[in-house]
Amino acid sequence: MPGPRDDEFGFAPDYDAPVPYMQRTRDYYAAIGYTTPYRWAHYVDAPFQPLKKPLAQSRVTIVTTAAPYDAAKGDQGPGAAYNGSAKFYTVYDGDTAKPHDLRISHIGYDRKHTTATDSGTWFPLPQLLKAATKGRIGEVAPRFFGAPTNRSHRVTLDVDAPEILARCFADKVDVAVLVPNCPVCHQTTAMVARHLEANGIPTVVMGCAKDIVEHAAVPRFLFSDFPLGNSAGKPHDEEAQALTLELALQLLESAVGARTTMQSPLRWSDDASWKLDYNNVAQMSAEELARRRAEFDKQKEIARANRAA
Repeated sequence: MPGPRDDEFGFAPDYDAPVPYMQRTRDYYAAIGYTTPYRWAHYVDAPFQPLKKPLAQSRVTIVTTAAPYDAAKGDQGPGAAYNGSAKFYTVYDGDTAKPHDLRISHIGYDRKHTTATDSGTWFPLPQLLKAATKGRIGEVAPRFFGAPTNRSHRVTLDVDAPEILARCFADKVDVAVLVPNCPVCHQTTAMVARHLEANGIPTVVMGCAKDIVEHAAVPRFLFSDFPLGNSAGKPHDEEAQALTLELALQLLESAVGARTTMQSPLRWSDDASWKLDYNNVAQMSAEELARRRAEFDKQKEIARANRAA
């Protein structure tokens, strides 16, 4: 609740701060019976690669954690429940000259406060193509890349990040924009960004989970204080999406060293109480926690079967 002088001083409520996703996740999984806390990627230093040429002369790609829609894999539409069947486990790529239907039903975005009705909030290819048309960037790379949302640090570091780097080299990519969605997605893209940067490719992560990305120490991070699933801007708001990409491009140009975070000035809403909800065990009943445990176990079995297939 607001303190006695909040109104007098114009203070925001204490909960109107970046959501503590790492702690929320630890508390949530402990509450549903998984008592070994997850070890989030943590670095102190980060690699940093300045732009080799102006953005107006650079070839830019996107690294996304969204998945290509596959009608055979169940409900992946707006508002769909978490769908483990739609997960992917190896790096994929797509032709940036073609339209793509990428969705986020396979990951834990904020399903209460956003419904995944506009892919422009998690896949900024249309905005990047507009930036190329306007001469803001030199060109969009011929392919974008899908990074698996993998809880295994080793697989991300030893398999997925090197594969994305190899494909970037093959496409002569100058710059990479990485766009995560769920908490683990933010960790994944942070580690991929570090690997690309260490090997000569400047990067910027556009995300909503500030604690996770900064814990992993990335070169450049554009933070949008929005519900998970909206790293590229507000849904059905092209101006907000265009501004979000432009801020990321400005950060690529202006950062003078690693671990540079820029916060978007955009707010999700005047009421910040949405930040209290995501995986907050203090607001869940015992019955709700039991239901979530059963659903999580079910999705784990689906994922295990998918990996074995």
